[in-house]
Amino acid sequence: MSQLISIVTPTFNEEENIEKLCSSIKEMMGGIKYDYEHIVIDNCSTDNTIKLLKNIASTDKKLKIILNSRNFGHIKSPVHGLCQASGDAIILMMSDFQDPIDLIPQYITEWEKGTKVIMAQKKTSDDNFLLHLTKKVLYKFIAKVSDTSLLINTTGSGLYDKKIVDEVRKIDDPYPYFRGLIPEITNDIKLIQFHQPKRDKGKSKNNFYTLYDIGVLGIVKHSKLPLRVMTLIGIITGIFSMALGLAYFLVKILFWDSFDLGVAPLIIGFFFITSIQIFLLGFIGEYVMTILTHSRNLPLVIEKERINFDN
Repeated sequence: MSQLISIVTPTFNEEENIEKLCSSIKEMMGGIKYDYEHIVIDNCSTDNTIKLLKNIASTDKKLKIILNSRNFGHIKSPVHGLCQASGDAIILMMSDFQDPIDLIPQYITEWEKGTKVIMAQKKTSDDNFLLHLTKKVLYKFIAKVSDTSLLINTTGSGLYDKKIVDEVRKIDDPYPYFRGLIPEITNDIKLIQFHQPKRDKGKSKNNFYTLYDIGVLGIVKHSKLPLRVMTLIGIITGIFSMALGLAYFLVKILFWDSFDLGVAPLIIGFFFITSIQIFLLGFIGEYVMTILTHSRNLPLVIEKERINFDN
């Protein structure tokens, strides 16, 4: 019996790319010996993406569509799509062509050698220089503070063996940091370096908030270091405050008539300590929010409709 390759593509407002994407994947997989399914999970697009997808799916039964009931975000939707695939190997690719389609044969070749995870790693990029640099610094920082060996400059695109995806399903994380989750499961990972081209059509969904969301999620999910740093800062600030207070007290005792304490040092010290507390409380809040998200036990996404899954 022929093995099945699943290709999962998340979309949101990709009307300018979706037809070319589907035809490119169909052409690429036509020259590969395995049977395949192409699953597109759409995050409640507001343009013509859904209409175009339905038109393609009406004549191409290998194209399967999951329509989310609302936009569940760039983190949850791809993982849900991955978990709905039934292939012996599942390939995750973005829909903007910044993950080149011609990586697919390379993924499959490495998988045939027995590698369980093959991931794309950006060596160079034509993307906006500042955005690319921000991502690079962000992922390096997350990797440094993480309790596990996280992968730098990976996009999430890659091939994942069915056994790996089965483990992802078992974890049942309602808000997963996928690029950190995979190294938690296995170190049998092959990295394929590639040059990331600039997005040809459409508008990138990445912005400061999405990068901040990914960054904080990666730290909170995979590192205890911030909590320990908070404790250390609290101890150091406490000792410093006590020493400073004692020094002022001694100076005042020794030079009672000539030394005027004033309110400026008190105000500066108050705002300094308060700012540290607010910053640390914000990080603690991120951990608490993560616990709350887990405790609510919500699904990754809620589906509105499935197309071609009964074929």
